[in-house]
Amino acid sequence: MKEKTKIGIIICDRYRRCAGGKCFRSLRNREGAFSRYKNMEVEIIGYTTCDGCPGGNIEYAVEEMQGNGAKAIHLATGLIVGYPPCPYITYFRDFIKTKYSLEVVYGSHPIPQKYLNIHEQLGTWDDTGWQAIIQPLLADEKTRLSYD
Repeated sequence: MKEKTKIGIIICDRYRRCAGGKCFRSLRNREGAFSRYKNMEVEIIGYTTCDGCPGGNIEYAVEEMQGNGAKAIHLATGLIVGYPPCPYITYFRDFIKTKYSLEVVYGSHPIPQKYLNIHEQLGTWDDTGWQAIIQPLLADEKTRLSYD
């Protein structure tokens, strides 16, 4: 039996009622940030919110996910496309990498076209740091539209 790559997903608390449909679909299709797992078996071992600003659940949720075998933590696309995007996202990445030595991946599903349109108008992601974060999540327009 082939070993599975175990991952955890942390979503923005604004979307705490999200059932994860776009994340799970993109993992199944290996789209967005999940394209890195093409031809690999993946198991989601945790899915939770950050617990709201400033992310009080990051420490405890990641510890549990790591205890269940997580090798990577995905900071879901909702943290990136929300209005405004999460102001703590780079801190979360740095904290998780430093404390738990886990890989941290920005995003989950591709950025929906409607969010890309607004953020481009707002200039939200004009900064080079944001450009690096969103790059793996851009996909092609047809794919982005399918996530609207």
